[in-house]
Amino acid sequence: MNHMIRSFVLAAVLGTALPAMAEVVVVVNPSAPQASMTRDEVAQYFLGKSTALAPVDQPESAPIRAEFYKKVADKDMSQVKALWSKLVFTGKATMPKEVGGSADVRRAVAANPKAIGYMEKSAVDATVKVIYTAP
Repeated sequence: MNHMIRSFVLAAVLGTALPAMAEVVVVVNPSAPQASMTRDEVAQYFLGKSTALAPVDQPESAPIRAEFYKKVADKDMSQVKALWSKLVFTGKATMPKEVGGSADVRRAVAANPKAIGYMEKSAVDATVKVIYTAP
């Protein structure tokens, strides 16, 4: 019985220690003409299928990056990496600019009217415009 109680307490502590996934939003410069985009439209930029906007990526090690690609492109990180390797190797696209985190995404998008990025909703301010919220 004592073992069962300890197991329950341990599970409860570990469950509360795990971070909740942040709400992911896609942002552009406030001067960009887009008011909103669909999931597929967003995916086009981050999968190298459209070059009208320059994608700004989070670090490969950031949990939000894996969450973003899963929710928007329905791909895991190994699939994304393989896709980009092929596009870069064949000269069809250039890798998205990678920055240090959501604050850096916000700065990069605010500074470039042709940039598109993703970040935690809690990091949004008036320097960027939200055009898509990942479910």
